[in-house]
Amino acid sequence: MSLPKVLKCGLELPVVGAPLFIVSGPELVIAQCKAGIVGSFPALNARPVEMLGEWLTRIENELGEYQALHPKKNVAPYAVNQICHISNDRLMKDMETCVKHKVPIIITSLRPPLEIVEAAHSYGGVVFHDVINVKHARKAAEQGVDGLILVCAGAGGHAGTLSPFALVREVKNWFKGTVLLSGAICDGYGIASALALGADLAYMGTRFIATEEANADAAYKHALVAYAAHDIVYSNLFTGVHGNYLGPSISAAGLDPGNLPVADKSKMNFGSGGNMKAKAWRDIWGAGQGIGQIADLPLVAELVERLKAEFAGAKDDFMQRISA
Repeated sequence: MSLPKVLKCGLELPVVGAPLFIVSGPELVIAQCKAGIVGSFPALNARPVEMLGEWLTRIENELGEYQALHPKKNVAPYAVNQICHISNDRLMKDMETCVKHKVPIIITSLRPPLEIVEAAHSYGGVVFHDVINVKHARKAAEQGVDGLILVCAGAGGHAGTLSPFALVREVKNWFKGTVLLSGAICDGYGIASALALGADLAYMGTRFIATEEANADAAYKHALVAYAAHDIVYSNLFTGVHGNYLGPSISAAGLDPGNLPVADKSKMNFGSGGNMKAKAWRDIWGAGQGIGQIADLPLVAELVERLKAEFAGAKDDFMQRISA
C-alpha cells in the first residue's frame, strides 16, 4: 500500500469522499472527516471567491475542536478539488487560498498543471489527479502528482469507459504513487474489491449524495434511492466532457435520454450546459451505476459505520472462499 504520510493515520476506512459540484459543502466534508474518511469539495462550490477561505477556516476549526474532544478518534484530513479548465478564471486565486491554509490534499481535474503541484508541494501538501485512461495518467505522473484517481466505467459525473480490471492493473505496472479507484463503488464490498485490485483507496461520490448532510435537492436524493443502473446515461452533451447522469433528470429537462445529440465543444464551458436552460449538476443530475445499492438517506456517520461492517464482512468472505 502506497499512502502519503498525511493518510497513514486518521482513517477508519480506506475511502476518499469525492468532491461533488454543488453538493459538497462544509457540512458534508466535516461529517466525512469526523467519521474517518477523507472529505472533499470543489473550490468552485464556495461562492463568491472570498467564501473559500471562510469554508476552510470553518472546516479546520470544527475538525480541530472535535479531535481535541475525542483524542482517540480517527479524524481524517480534508481535500479541495481544483478544476483545471480554461473556463475557471479563479483557479490561481483559489490555489493561493489553499496554500495559505496548507490544505492537506489537493485533487485536480481535467488538466494536471505543474504550477498547482508545485504550489501544494511548497507546504507539504499532496496532489491527486483524476484520469480516465493511461495516456492521461502518464501526463499527470510527469507533472509530479502524488496520486492518480482512476475514474473507471460506471463512475458518476465525468467518467471513463475502461474497466477497473484493465486500468488499475496497467497503471500499477509503472506508477509507484497512491492509486485511488472510482467507479460504481457504493458499499463495503466495493471498497474491498478496489483494494483487492491493487488500489490504495476507494473513491466514492454518488453514495454520499444520498446522505442527510449533502447539499442536494431532496428530489435528487430520493431519485438515487428510486432508480438503478439501467437509468444511467453516458453523454457529453451537458459539459462537453463525457459523464454519467440520471436519465429521469434528463427527461424532466425535456430531453430524450435515449437519443441525445453530441455536444458542440466549441460552445461549451465546464458545467455550463451550453445554451440549454437545464444546467449540468443543478438540473441534470450526475450519478454512478452503483445506485441500485442505495436504499436510504442516512447520516454520514451511520453510513460509514455500515461501510465498515460490510468491508469487514467482505474480507471475511474472501478468506473463507480461498481457504475452502
